Amino acid sequence: MPMTEIPDKDLAVVVTYFEMNSRPTLIPSEHIQLTIWQNPNISEYRQLFKQVGQEWLWFGRLLLSDDDLHSAINDPNITIFHIIFQDRKIGFVELDFSQTSQCEILYFGIIPEMNGKRLGREIMSETLAHAWRTDIVRVWLHTCTNDSPRAPSFYQKVGFTAYKRATDTHPDPRLTGILPKSAAPHVPLIGTVS
Repeated sequence: MPMTEIPDKDLAVVVTYFEMNSRPTLIPSEHIQLTIWQNPNISEYRQLFKQVGQEWLWFGRLLLSDDDLHSAINDPNITIFHIIFQDRKIGFVELDFSQTSQCEILYFGIIPEMNGKRLGREIMSETLAHAWRTDIVRVWLHTCTNDSPRAPSFYQKVGFTAYKRATDTHPDPRLTGILPKSAAPHVPLIGTVS
């Protein structure tokens, strides 16, 4: 099968979608709390988004103007939580309830120094407790090949099922200046900064 080349300044990613169609048995966390982030300040949101997502080339929210970002994170269908561990903000979760009877986990991430501390299941348990409102019949999310290579197996271990794949191509945010060239060293950088 022939390969499709993409321009050096672009990235191609495979996106995998996961869903959960019934509420799992959830064990409350003894170490993690999710606290609602009321009226997020745009600068603070961007800073935490970058801190959490830079390693994985998260850039979508960084492309938004101040007005568009303010609208997105203050949408009444969106609920954003700080992830609290030992009285410290270590990440955030963003839930989207805009689709009837569904919740999309838009963002789920922690700061890099907290990775590998075995907090993922507890954070997801707390996330699902908030996602599974009484009217919800489906919780879903997606991840891609730019994310942690452990993400797909983690989502399956906590009860999600993969249901489709898609591909996406976009300009490499390290070459457009949205993220530093040092971001996501696991994704080879091809091309030069513009």
